Amino acid sequence: MGSGRGVGPSYGGPSRPPAPELHQATSVQSYQTGVSSQPASSEASSSLPPEPIDLEQSMGQMVLHSEPAPTPPPASKSSMRFPLRPGKGSYGTKCVVKANHFFAELPNKDLHQYDVTITPEVISRGVNRAVMEQLVRLYRESHLGKRLPAYDGRKSLYTAGPLPFMSKEFRIVLVDDDEGAGGQRRDREFKVVIKLAARADLHHLGLFLQGRQTDAPQEALQVLDIVLRELPTTRYCPVGRSFYSPDLGRRQPLGEGLESWRGFYQSIRPTQMGLSLNIDMSSTAFIEPLPVIDFVTQLLNRDVSARPLSDADRVKIKKALRGIKVEVTHRGNMRRKYRISGLTSQATRELTFPVDERGTMKSVVEYFYETYGFVIQHTQWPCLQVGNAQRPNYLPMEVCKIVEGQRYSKRLNERQITNLLRVTCQRPGERERDIMQTVHHNAYHEDPYAKEFGIKISEKLAQVEARILPAPWLKYHDTGREKDCLPQVGQWNMMNKKMVNGGTVNNWFCINFSRNVQDSVARGFCYELAQMCYISGMAFTPEPVVPPVSARPDQVEKVLKTRYHDAKNKLQGRELDLLIVILPDNNGSLYGDLKRICETDLGLVSQCCLTKHVFKMSKQYLANVALKINVKVGGRNTVLVDALSRRIPLVSDRPTIIFGADVTHPHPGEDSSPSIAAVVASQDYPEITKYAGLVCAQVHRQELIQDLFKQWQDPVRGTVTGGMIKELLISFRRATGQKPQRIIFYRDGVSEGQFYQVLLFELDAIRKACASLEPNYQPPVTFVVVQKRHHTRLFASNHHDKSSVDKSGNILPGTVVDSKICHPTEFDFYLCSHAGIQGTSRPAHYHVLWDENNFTADALQTLTNNLCYTYARCTRSVSIVPPAYYAHLAAFRARFYMEPETSDSGSMTSGAVAGRGMGGVGRSTRVPGANAAVRPLPALKENVKRVMFYC
Repeated sequence: MGSGRGVGPSYGGPSRPPAPELHQATSVQSYQTGVSSQPASSEASSSLPPEPIDLEQSMGQMVLHSEPAPTPPPASKSSMRFPLRPGKGSYGTKCVVKANHFFAELPNKDLHQYDVTITPEVISRGVNRAVMEQLVRLYRESHLGKRLPAYDGRKSLYTAGPLPFMSKEFRIVLVDDDEGAGGQRRDREFKVVIKLAARADLHHLGLFLQGRQTDAPQEALQVLDIVLRELPTTRYCPVGRSFYSPDLGRRQPLGEGLESWRGFYQSIRPTQMGLSLNIDMSSTAFIEPLPVIDFVTQLLNRDVSARPLSDADRVKIKKALRGIKVEVTHRGNMRRKYRISGLTSQATRELTFPVDERGTMKSVVEYFYETYGFVIQHTQWPCLQVGNAQRPNYLPMEVCKIVEGQRYSKRLNERQITNLLRVTCQRPGERERDIMQTVHHNAYHEDPYAKEFGIKISEKLAQVEARILPAPWLKYHDTGREKDCLPQVGQWNMMNKKMVNGGTVNNWFCINFSRNVQDSVARGFCYELAQMCYISGMAFTPEPVVPPVSARPDQVEKVLKTRYHDAKNKLQGRELDLLIVILPDNNGSLYGDLKRICETDLGLVSQCCLTKHVFKMSKQYLANVALKINVKVGGRNTVLVDALSRRIPLVSDRPTIIFGADVTHPHPGEDSSPSIAAVVASQDYPEITKYAGLVCAQVHRQELIQDLFKQWQDPVRGTVTGGMIKELLISFRRATGQKPQRIIFYRDGVSEGQFYQVLLFELDAIRKACASLEPNYQPPVTFVVVQKRHHTRLFASNHHDKSSVDKSGNILPGTVVDSKICHPTEFDFYLCSHAGIQGTSRPAHYHVLWDENNFTADALQTLTNNLCYTYARCTRSVSIVPPAYYAHLAAFRARFYMEPETSDSGSMTSGAVAGRGMGGVGRSTRVPGANAAVRPLPALKENVKRVMFYC
């Protein structure tokens, strides 16, 4: 089979390779004494020496292979071009898959854009749309030249051809749906000015799709998107790019007054096959249209009339109801609507208000009886406050019902998430069928807006050429019965195998926080786990340093520290290798508290096990835990055979470091919590299986990683440089004795709209970090964005063909697509590297933003797929490349490191505490334009930087 440049003979197929000798880590050059005669340990330290300047000098002692200087990073977006596709891949078994993309014919229309100004200005898109719908209804025939315009809900209106004026003013009257402050519905008058702004150019979009223009004409794409959204926006409830309705599938209760609605996602995209409409199924949470009393009953999960509301109940109710729209039920057909602004502090029976100008007071109970003949039953309950804070109106809860169609945008609890996932989890055949039904139901050929603008949508799924990349051979220890292994359909097991580098656990102890687990059961479990570790290839002392102890979860810090010091005293200076912890199945904040104390205070590697697994004690579970323990104590579970035999193109020929980076943001509603950035980097060569990680807190919702490179003034040393990239480069050199001569940077979590700014900022930071170690040290960089939050799904061409699907009915692991549905000109591909378990597999989308290493499509696709088999925590290939996966886990883990009140409530103060921003090397982060510094995370202990992302 033909292959692209840089793909060696090892990619000719999965024949059994010769068993290479295991790579022995090269000796590490000492920073003080030259070259050590001792081989490096399997757990090389990543710690920094006291003075950073020594490290910089020592980096300069090593000589790079001579090669052309890399291209300097672009100074601005205007000077930047993402790499063109270096040809399509050819390696692997060819096949055809279906994608949820529908070909869209580029219209041949004269598109005009008009600015819309609505006075008085309103925030709600819904009100804006109502105004414009009324305008079109009244004036389409007489003043709009019979045009049917598309409106974005804000400032822009688009037409297929010109309107018969350059600028025109209209007056529109709407009857307000909500109550005014005085309890009266009112007519609202709006002045609408429509003014010609520009002609939207579809010609350049055509050139872009043909590959004759590099920049995507975003405005033209936006116009087409708005046109195709017009009709569903009037039919359904729009949320982002998705549309929901109770008519699109059965509602499912999620608990605590929420329910799921089914819907669909829709987006127009430029692809190699031209314009494509991406359609996918979707579900999200809505507030159930219940009587408020019933909603509160569900929310509190008890009979609310049985006992008075506590202060905690009131806070929970107020938080849940604020901002929700309700309608009254005590006035027959007059169902007026109000928005809840709060909850009264007094009970309904105690509430009075003035009824006339003389200040005559009347109770709410009397008022409702005298005015409406309505007897309030629950007088002990508070009232809802509606209207503005100056003149609030009081509404008893029992006369209010929640208005249908209000999306719930706050954080779901675990039970609600589980219920929502159950609803959204669809096997590939079902999902494909639902997508096709949605396309037919939407009837784009009958859509009056699509007709008006000349947009034609195919009703057939795109048929796409794909290839299935073979799984890589994996190396295990020579003392096992199976010395190497070829995974089958993305998975394998540890039977007859031993870890390629077994770690050592000499000193360990156990704490049991589960009251259901007896001491004897805890001892038995620890013994079985130690045996499994030993059988799997580790050196593991069967007896703990101190006997297992049981403890209460609320005493976690005290017990951890006491037991840790007991064990340390007994060891008389020797190190503790591991803590085994038994947790209750539902442990609340205990897991996070434990990890925070172990990793930022004690420097103790820990392994947590849930009670249900302790009782089952299955061999499979013990084997998986053994894998995690081994990498946590510095071992390796497996290594790519091609890595050991130096046959990975553009990696094996010279020392290469592979980075993964991600930023996680707080949940909706946590407005003051920081974002957490994490960067991990490989720490061995040529194996590329061990990683070290760093984390830092940064400004809320900031996507650019601020601490990749940092420079500050020190009163003694002058200008000092540091940051995550620099520390990880130094750590790599200390672990391997070599400087990286190539950098591959996998960046997770970046949306298309952020590509330019992320690349400009972060590539520059990488360059500066390298230059700070040694003048002219600029290893070539390949910068790849990894995306999982997209809506492209791939389906087998024939769901009934067992040879083309895995057990779950999904496409086979290793399926790669780089044609038709991919970018018209740039270097991107979809890769489904994992076997499905349940639901429909989501392929990862890899988009190359910078490539000085000149990867071929085959070389990068094969490297990425093969790396997915090196994830340390299981014997399965994973869905995204492991360094990006580890970075995601590290960023998630770091939320536990924040002080409890900041982690849970998001009530972080804005004062700066300088000195410990990212695992011991950071300063507090300041971003230009930000009002205050972010409180840094506590320092990570050195011995956990390499393992905290293994969880």
